[in-house]
Amino acid sequence: MAAQERRMRRSAAPLLLLGGAAVSCAPAFVAVTSAPRTAPARAVAPVSHVASAGPETGRSQLAGAAVAAASLLAANAARRARTARRAEEKGALQQLLGMKGAGETDDTPLWKIRLQLCKPVTWPPLIFGVIAGVCASGNFDWGQATGADYAKLLTCVLLSGPVLVGYTQTLNDWYDKDLDAINEPYRPIPSGRITEEEVWQQIYVLGGVGLAMALALDVWQGHWPPTVFAVAVVGVLMAYIYSAPPLKLKQNWITGCYALGSSYIALPWLAGQCTFGEVTPEIIALTLWYSVAAVGIAIVNDFKSVEGDKKLGLSSAPVVFGIDTAKYMAPAIKDTVQLTIVAYLLYIGEWPYALGLFCLIIPQVYFAKTLFIEDPLKNDVKYQGSSLPFFSIGTIVAASAIGNNPLH
Repeated sequence: MAAQERRMRRSAAPLLLLGGAAVSCAPAFVAVTSAPRTAPARAVAPVSHVASAGPETGRSQLAGAAVAAASLLAANAARRARTARRAEEKGALQQLLGMKGAGETDDTPLWKIRLQLCKPVTWPPLIFGVIAGVCASGNFDWGQATGADYAKLLTCVLLSGPVLVGYTQTLNDWYDKDLDAINEPYRPIPSGRITEEEVWQQIYVLGGVGLAMALALDVWQGHWPPTVFAVAVVGVLMAYIYSAPPLKLKQNWITGCYALGSSYIALPWLAGQCTFGEVTPEIIALTLWYSVAAVGIAIVNDFKSVEGDKKLGLSSAPVVFGIDTAKYMAPAIKDTVQLTIVAYLLYIGEWPYALGLFCLIIPQVYFAKTLFIEDPLKNDVKYQGSSLPFFSIGTIVAASAIGNNPLH
Protein backbone atom coordinates (compact mmCIF):
# COMPACT_ATOMS: atom_id res chain seq x y z
CA MET A 1 0.00 0.00 0.00
CA ALA A 2 2.84 2.41 0.88
CA ALA A 3 4.55 1.68 -2.48
CA GLN A 4 1.31 2.33 -4.32
CA GLU A 5 0.88 5.68 -2.50
CA ARG A 6 4.44 6.69 -3.44
CA ARG A 7 3.75 5.85 -7.09
CA MET A 8 0.55 7.91 -7.00
CA ARG A 9 2.41 10.87 -5.45
CA ARG A 10 5.16 10.68 -8.08
CA SER A 11 2.58 10.64 -10.87
CA ALA A 12 0.22 13.28 -9.48
CA ALA A 13 2.79 16.00 -8.73
CA PRO A 14 3.83 16.73 -12.33
CA LEU A 15 0.18 16.78 -13.41
CA LEU A 16 -0.65 19.44 -10.83
CA LEU A 17 2.41 21.46 -11.85
CA LEU A 18 1.59 21.17 -15.54
CA GLY A 19 -2.04 22.08 -14.95
CA GLY A 20 -0.91 25.31 -13.31
CA ALA A 21 1.63 25.90 -16.07
CA ALA A 22 -1.01 25.42 -18.75
CA VAL A 23 -3.26 28.00 -17.08
CA SER A 24 -0.45 30.49 -16.51
CA CYS A 25 0.85 30.11 -20.08
CA ALA A 26 -2.57 30.27 -21.73
CA PRO A 27 -2.15 33.92 -22.86
CA ALA A 28 0.80 32.82 -24.99
CA PHE A 29 -1.56 30.75 -27.12
CA VAL A 30 -4.44 33.24 -27.37
CA ALA A 31 -4.59 36.01 -29.93
CA VAL A 32 -5.44 39.20 -28.11
CA THR A 33 -7.52 41.69 -30.00
CA SER A 34 -8.40 45.21 -29.04
CA ALA A 35 -11.93 46.53 -29.11
CA PRO A 36 -12.46 49.12 -31.85
CA ARG A 37 -12.17 52.63 -30.58
CA THR A 38 -14.60 55.29 -31.71
CA ALA A 39 -13.43 58.85 -32.04
CA PRO A 40 -15.45 61.25 -29.90
CA ALA A 41 -18.03 63.26 -31.77
CA ARG A 42 -17.03 66.78 -32.64
CA ALA A 43 -19.50 69.48 -33.50
CA VAL A 44 -18.33 71.45 -36.52
CA ALA A 45 -20.42 74.37 -37.57
CA PRO A 46 -21.99 73.98 -41.04
CA VAL A 47 -20.53 76.26 -43.71
CA SER A 48 -23.93 77.81 -44.37
CA HIS A 49 -24.27 78.75 -40.72
CA VAL A 50 -20.79 80.28 -40.67
CA ALA A 51 -21.51 82.27 -43.81
CA SER A 52 -24.73 83.66 -42.34
CA ALA A 53 -23.06 84.78 -39.11
CA GLY A 54 -21.24 88.05 -38.63
CA PRO A 55 -17.63 88.44 -39.78
CA GLU A 56 -16.10 88.05 -36.31
CA THR A 57 -18.36 85.14 -35.40
CA GLY A 58 -17.72 83.40 -38.74
CA ARG A 59 -13.96 83.72 -38.40
CA SER A 60 -14.12 82.36 -34.86
CA GLN A 61 -16.17 79.35 -35.90
CA LEU A 62 -13.92 78.63 -38.88
CA ALA A 63 -10.88 78.79 -36.62
CA GLY A 64 -12.54 76.38 -34.18
CA ALA A 65 -13.38 73.97 -37.00
CA ALA A 66 -9.77 74.13 -38.25
CA VAL A 67 -8.41 73.39 -34.78
CA ALA A 68 -10.81 70.46 -34.35
CA ALA A 69 -9.82 69.04 -37.77
CA ALA A 70 -6.12 69.42 -36.98
CA SER A 71 -6.58 67.69 -33.63
CA LEU A 72 -8.43 64.82 -35.31
CA LEU A 73 -5.69 64.41 -37.93
CA ALA A 74 -3.00 64.48 -35.24
CA ALA A 75 -4.86 61.84 -33.19
CA ASN A 76 -5.23 59.59 -36.25
CA ALA A 77 -1.54 59.98 -37.09
CA ALA A 78 -0.53 59.09 -33.52
CA ARG A 79 -2.82 56.05 -33.59
CA ARG A 80 -1.32 54.86 -36.87
CA ALA A 81 2.19 55.31 -35.45
CA ARG A 82 1.30 53.27 -32.37
CA THR A 83 -0.22 50.54 -34.54
CA ALA A 84 2.87 50.43 -36.75
CA ARG A 85 5.14 50.30 -33.72
CA ARG A 86 3.17 47.42 -32.19
CA ALA A 87 3.24 45.53 -35.49
CA GLU A 88 7.01 46.05 -35.72
CA GLU A 89 7.53 44.81 -32.16
CA LYS A 90 5.29 41.79 -32.79
CA GLY A 91 7.21 40.97 -35.98
CA ALA A 92 10.53 41.23 -34.13
CA LEU A 93 9.32 38.86 -31.40
CA GLN A 94 7.98 36.38 -33.98
CA GLN A 95 11.31 36.54 -35.78
CA LEU A 96 13.26 35.91 -32.58
CA LEU A 97 11.10 32.88 -31.72
CA GLY A 98 11.29 31.50 -35.27
CA MET A 99 7.58 31.89 -35.94
CA LYS A 100 5.69 32.20 -39.19
CA GLY A 101 4.89 35.76 -40.22
CA ALA A 102 7.99 37.41 -38.74
CA GLY A 103 9.32 40.79 -39.80
CA GLU A 104 12.59 41.68 -41.49
CA THR A 105 15.32 43.64 -39.71
CA ASP A 106 18.80 44.35 -41.03
CA ASP A 107 20.45 45.42 -37.77
CA THR A 108 19.77 42.28 -35.72
CA PRO A 109 22.84 41.22 -33.67
CA LEU A 110 24.39 37.85 -34.45
CA TRP A 111 23.32 36.21 -31.19
CA LYS A 112 19.67 36.94 -31.98
CA ILE A 113 20.10 35.52 -35.49
CA ARG A 114 21.59 32.34 -34.02
CA LEU A 115 18.67 32.10 -31.61
CA GLN A 116 16.21 32.54 -34.50
CA LEU A 117 17.82 29.58 -36.27
CA CYS A 118 17.18 27.45 -33.17
CA LYS A 119 13.43 28.32 -33.29
CA PRO A 120 12.63 28.54 -29.56
CA VAL A 121 8.93 28.23 -30.36
CA THR A 122 9.55 24.53 -31.14
CA TRP A 123 11.22 23.68 -27.81
CA PRO A 124 8.20 23.19 -25.48
CA PRO A 125 6.97 19.85 -26.96
CA LEU A 126 10.43 18.36 -26.36
CA ILE A 127 10.39 19.58 -22.77
CA PHE A 128 7.00 17.94 -22.23
CA GLY A 129 8.40 14.77 -23.84
CA VAL A 130 11.31 14.62 -21.40
CA ILE A 131 8.96 15.11 -18.44
CA ALA A 132 6.76 12.33 -19.81
CA GLY A 133 9.73 9.95 -19.88
CA VAL A 134 10.69 10.89 -16.34
CA CYS A 135 7.13 10.18 -15.18
CA ALA A 136 7.06 6.87 -17.04
CA SER A 137 10.23 5.74 -15.25
CA GLY A 138 8.36 5.70 -11.95
CA ASN A 139 11.63 6.55 -10.18
CA PHE A 140 11.32 10.31 -9.78
CA ASP A 141 9.48 11.47 -6.65
CA TRP A 142 8.66 15.11 -7.36
CA GLY A 143 8.21 15.89 -3.67
CA GLN A 144 11.24 14.00 -2.34
CA ALA A 145 13.72 14.48 -5.20
CA THR A 146 17.10 16.00 -4.30
CA GLY A 147 18.77 19.00 -5.88
CA ALA A 148 21.02 16.61 -7.82
CA ASP A 149 17.95 14.85 -9.24
CA TYR A 150 16.49 18.13 -10.45
CA ALA A 151 19.86 19.10 -11.91
CA LYS A 152 19.86 15.88 -13.95
CA LEU A 153 16.30 16.60 -15.08
CA LEU A 154 17.27 20.13 -16.13
CA THR A 155 20.29 18.81 -18.02
CA CYS A 156 18.10 16.36 -19.92
CA VAL A 157 15.60 19.13 -20.72
CA LEU A 158 18.36 21.42 -22.05
CA LEU A 159 19.82 18.53 -24.03
CA SER A 160 16.55 17.63 -25.72
CA GLY A 161 15.16 21.14 -26.11
CA PRO A 162 17.46 24.09 -26.84
CA VAL A 163 20.58 22.08 -27.78
CA LEU A 164 19.48 19.21 -30.02
CA VAL A 165 16.34 20.93 -31.29
CA GLY A 166 18.52 23.94 -32.06
CA TYR A 167 20.90 21.62 -33.94
CA THR A 168 18.00 20.07 -35.85
CA GLN A 169 16.37 23.38 -36.77
CA THR A 170 19.64 24.99 -37.87
CA LEU A 171 20.51 22.00 -40.04
CA ASN A 172 17.01 21.95 -41.51
CA ASP A 173 17.11 25.68 -42.27
CA TRP A 174 20.38 25.28 -44.15
CA TYR A 175 19.04 22.55 -46.42
CA ASP A 176 15.71 24.37 -46.75
CA LYS A 177 17.19 27.73 -47.74
CA ASP A 178 15.79 27.53 -51.30
CA LEU A 179 12.34 26.59 -49.99
CA ASP A 180 12.45 29.32 -47.34
CA ALA A 181 13.40 31.87 -49.99
CA ILE A 182 9.90 31.26 -51.38
CA ASN A 183 7.84 30.67 -48.24
CA GLU A 184 9.71 32.57 -45.51
CA PRO A 185 12.24 34.96 -47.10
CA TYR A 186 12.71 36.77 -43.76
CA ARG A 187 14.46 33.71 -42.25
CA PRO A 188 18.14 34.38 -41.39
CA ILE A 189 19.72 32.25 -44.16
CA PRO A 190 17.67 33.27 -47.24
CA SER A 191 17.75 36.92 -46.10
CA GLY A 192 21.58 36.77 -46.06
CA ARG A 193 21.91 37.90 -42.45
CA ILE A 194 24.18 34.98 -41.52
CA THR A 195 27.00 33.37 -43.51
CA GLU A 196 27.41 29.72 -44.48
CA GLU A 197 30.46 29.42 -42.22
CA GLU A 198 28.52 30.77 -39.23
CA VAL A 199 25.64 28.37 -39.88
CA TRP A 200 27.91 25.32 -39.94
CA GLN A 201 29.74 26.51 -36.82
CA GLN A 202 26.38 26.49 -35.05
CA ILE A 203 25.48 23.03 -36.37
CA TYR A 204 28.77 21.46 -35.25
CA VAL A 205 28.77 23.14 -31.83
CA LEU A 206 25.17 22.24 -30.97
CA GLY A 207 25.53 18.65 -32.20
CA GLY A 208 28.78 18.15 -30.29
CA VAL A 209 27.50 19.76 -27.10
CA GLY A 210 24.33 17.64 -27.26
CA LEU A 211 26.27 14.37 -27.51
CA ALA A 212 28.63 15.47 -24.72
CA MET A 213 25.69 16.33 -22.43
CA ALA A 214 24.08 12.94 -23.09
CA LEU A 215 27.28 11.08 -22.28
CA ALA A 216 27.73 13.18 -19.13
CA LEU A 217 24.23 12.18 -17.96
CA ASP A 218 25.11 8.51 -18.42
CA VAL A 219 28.33 8.90 -16.44
CA TRP A 220 26.49 10.89 -13.76
CA GLN A 221 23.89 8.13 -13.40
CA GLY A 222 26.42 5.29 -13.67
CA HIS A 223 24.84 3.84 -16.81
CA TRP A 224 26.44 1.13 -18.87
CA PRO A 225 25.74 0.85 -21.72
CA PRO A 226 25.27 4.62 -22.12
CA THR A 227 21.55 4.65 -23.01
CA VAL A 228 20.99 8.42 -23.00
CA PHE A 229 23.98 8.84 -25.34
CA ALA A 230 22.50 6.16 -27.65
CA VAL A 231 19.19 8.08 -27.82
CA ALA A 232 21.08 11.30 -28.59
CA VAL A 233 23.06 9.63 -31.39
CA VAL A 234 19.82 8.40 -32.96
CA GLY A 235 18.42 11.94 -32.71
CA VAL A 236 21.46 13.52 -34.36
CA LEU A 237 21.40 11.00 -37.23
CA MET A 238 17.64 11.30 -37.62
CA ALA A 239 17.90 15.07 -37.93
CA TYR A 240 20.54 14.74 -40.64
CA ILE A 241 18.76 12.18 -42.83
CA TYR A 242 15.50 14.13 -42.38
CA SER A 243 16.94 17.31 -43.88
CA ALA A 244 19.99 16.40 -45.97
CA PRO A 245 20.40 14.57 -49.27
CA PRO A 246 20.61 11.89 -50.47
CA LEU A 247 17.91 10.45 -48.17
CA LYS A 248 16.18 13.71 -47.18
CA LEU A 249 13.22 11.96 -45.58
CA LYS A 250 11.12 15.12 -45.66
CA GLN A 251 10.79 14.85 -49.45
CA ASN A 252 8.10 12.20 -48.84
CA TRP A 253 5.21 13.08 -46.56
CA ILE A 254 5.09 9.66 -44.85
CA THR A 255 8.77 9.29 -43.98
CA GLY A 256 9.20 12.98 -43.31
CA CYS A 257 6.20 13.36 -41.01
CA TYR A 258 7.01 10.20 -39.05
CA ALA A 259 10.68 11.13 -38.63
CA LEU A 260 9.60 14.52 -37.32
CA GLY A 261 6.93 12.98 -35.08
CA SER A 262 9.24 10.43 -33.49
CA SER A 263 11.81 13.15 -32.85
CA TYR A 264 9.23 15.14 -30.92
CA ILE A 265 7.63 12.30 -28.96
CA ALA A 266 9.61 9.06 -28.83
CA LEU A 267 13.16 10.46 -28.53
CA PRO A 268 12.63 12.99 -25.70
CA TRP A 269 10.43 10.49 -23.85
CA LEU A 270 13.13 7.80 -24.14
CA ALA A 271 15.83 10.29 -23.09
CA GLY A 272 13.90 11.19 -19.95
CA GLN A 273 13.09 7.59 -19.09
CA CYS A 274 16.66 6.41 -19.73
CA THR A 275 18.00 9.13 -17.42
CA PHE A 276 16.00 7.90 -14.42
CA GLY A 277 15.08 4.32 -15.28
CA GLU A 278 15.14 1.58 -17.89
CA VAL A 279 13.43 1.34 -21.24
CA THR A 280 11.59 -1.88 -22.08
CA PRO A 281 10.51 -3.12 -25.53
CA GLU A 282 6.93 -2.30 -24.50
CA ILE A 283 7.85 1.35 -23.87
CA ILE A 284 9.76 1.59 -27.16
CA ALA A 285 6.73 0.18 -29.03
CA LEU A 286 4.35 2.50 -27.18
CA THR A 287 6.38 5.66 -27.87
CA LEU A 288 6.89 4.75 -31.53
CA TRP A 289 3.14 4.25 -31.90
CA TYR A 290 2.40 7.48 -30.00
CA SER A 291 4.70 9.23 -32.49
CA VAL A 292 2.19 8.45 -35.25
CA ALA A 293 -0.05 11.06 -33.62
CA ALA A 294 2.66 13.62 -34.32
CA VAL A 295 2.35 12.79 -38.03
CA GLY A 296 -0.88 14.79 -37.88
CA ILE A 297 0.97 17.65 -36.21
CA ALA A 298 3.65 17.55 -38.91
CA ILE A 299 1.00 17.67 -41.65
CA VAL A 300 -0.37 20.87 -40.13
CA ASN A 301 3.16 22.29 -40.22
CA ASP A 302 3.33 21.58 -43.97
CA PHE A 303 0.47 23.98 -44.74
CA LYS A 304 2.78 26.98 -44.35
CA SER A 305 4.97 25.65 -47.19
CA VAL A 306 2.40 24.60 -49.79
CA GLU A 307 3.49 27.13 -52.39
CA GLY A 308 7.19 26.34 -52.08
CA ASP A 309 6.61 22.57 -51.92
CA LYS A 310 4.72 22.70 -55.23
CA LYS A 311 7.44 24.73 -56.93
CA LEU A 312 10.25 22.47 -55.70
CA GLY A 313 8.38 19.19 -56.28
CA LEU A 314 8.20 18.11 -52.62
CA SER A 315 5.43 15.62 -51.88
CA SER A 316 4.02 17.00 -48.63
CA ALA A 317 0.55 15.83 -47.64
CA PRO A 318 -1.24 19.07 -48.68
CA VAL A 319 0.42 18.81 -52.09
CA VAL A 320 -0.21 15.06 -52.58
CA PHE A 321 -3.79 14.92 -51.29
CA GLY A 322 -4.87 18.51 -51.72
CA ILE A 323 -5.67 21.03 -49.02
CA ASP A 324 -9.31 19.95 -48.62
CA THR A 325 -8.32 16.35 -47.86
CA ALA A 326 -5.18 17.03 -45.81
CA LYS A 327 -7.02 19.39 -43.48
CA TYR A 328 -9.13 16.43 -42.30
CA MET A 329 -6.22 13.98 -42.26
CA ALA A 330 -4.10 15.94 -39.79
CA PRO A 331 -6.48 16.11 -36.80
CA ALA A 332 -7.96 12.66 -37.59
CA ILE A 333 -4.54 10.96 -37.35
CA LYS A 334 -3.57 12.82 -34.17
CA ASP A 335 -6.82 12.25 -32.30
CA THR A 336 -7.33 8.64 -33.40
CA VAL A 337 -3.91 7.60 -32.09
CA GLN A 338 -4.66 9.30 -28.79
CA LEU A 339 -7.90 7.32 -28.52
CA THR A 340 -5.92 4.09 -28.91
CA ILE A 341 -3.69 5.23 -26.03
CA VAL A 342 -6.85 5.76 -23.96
CA ALA A 343 -7.82 2.16 -24.75
CA TYR A 344 -4.35 0.94 -23.74
CA LEU A 345 -4.56 2.73 -20.39
CA LEU A 346 -7.94 1.10 -19.77
CA TYR A 347 -6.39 -2.27 -20.67
CA ILE A 348 -3.66 -1.92 -18.01
CA GLY A 349 -6.24 -0.85 -15.44
CA GLU A 350 -5.41 2.87 -15.20
CA TRP A 351 -8.93 4.19 -15.88
CA PRO A 352 -8.51 7.57 -14.06
CA TYR A 353 -5.63 8.42 -16.37
CA ALA A 354 -7.56 7.10 -19.38
CA LEU A 355 -10.45 9.42 -18.47
CA GLY A 356 -8.06 12.33 -18.05
CA LEU A 357 -6.49 11.75 -21.46
CA PHE A 358 -9.92 11.44 -23.08
CA CYS A 359 -10.96 14.79 -21.58
CA LEU A 360 -7.81 16.38 -23.04
CA ILE A 361 -8.72 15.12 -26.52
CA ILE A 362 -12.09 16.93 -26.51
CA PRO A 363 -10.70 20.51 -26.78
CA GLN A 364 -8.34 19.34 -29.53
CA VAL A 365 -11.31 18.15 -31.56
CA TYR A 366 -13.08 21.45 -30.90
CA PHE A 367 -10.13 23.54 -32.11
CA ALA A 368 -9.73 21.34 -35.18
CA LYS A 369 -13.37 21.97 -36.13
CA THR A 370 -13.51 25.68 -35.36
CA LEU A 371 -10.05 26.73 -36.53
CA PHE A 372 -8.13 24.35 -38.75
CA ILE A 373 -10.88 22.75 -40.82
CA GLU A 374 -12.53 26.13 -41.35
CA ASP A 375 -9.41 27.70 -42.89
CA PRO A 376 -6.18 25.65 -42.67
CA LEU A 377 -4.01 28.18 -44.51
CA LYS A 378 -5.03 31.06 -42.26
CA ASN A 379 -5.42 29.25 -38.94
CA ASP A 380 -2.63 26.63 -39.00
CA VAL A 381 -0.46 28.42 -36.41
CA LYS A 382 -3.45 29.37 -34.25
CA TYR A 383 -4.69 25.76 -34.30
CA GLN A 384 -1.29 24.42 -33.27
CA GLY A 385 -1.01 26.98 -30.48
CA SER A 386 -4.49 26.16 -29.19
CA SER A 387 -4.42 22.35 -29.40
CA LEU A 388 -0.80 21.37 -28.75
CA PRO A 389 -0.80 22.25 -25.02
CA PHE A 390 -3.61 19.71 -24.50
CA PHE A 391 -1.77 17.14 -26.62
CA SER A 392 1.51 17.62 -24.74
CA ILE A 393 -0.14 17.40 -21.32
CA GLY A 394 -1.86 14.25 -22.60
CA THR A 395 1.53 12.60 -23.10
CA ILE A 396 2.34 13.41 -19.46
CA VAL A 397 -0.95 11.82 -18.36
CA ALA A 398 -0.26 8.63 -20.34
CA ALA A 399 3.32 8.44 -19.07
CA SER A 400 2.19 8.99 -15.48
CA ALA A 401 -0.21 6.06 -15.81
CA ILE A 402 2.70 3.84 -16.88
CA GLY A 403 4.91 5.08 -14.05
CA ASN A 404 2.08 4.45 -11.57
CA ASN A 405 1.35 0.92 -12.81
CA PRO A 406 3.20 -1.79 -10.88
CA LEU A 407 3.51 -3.98 -13.98
CA HIS A 408 5.19 -1.36 -16.18
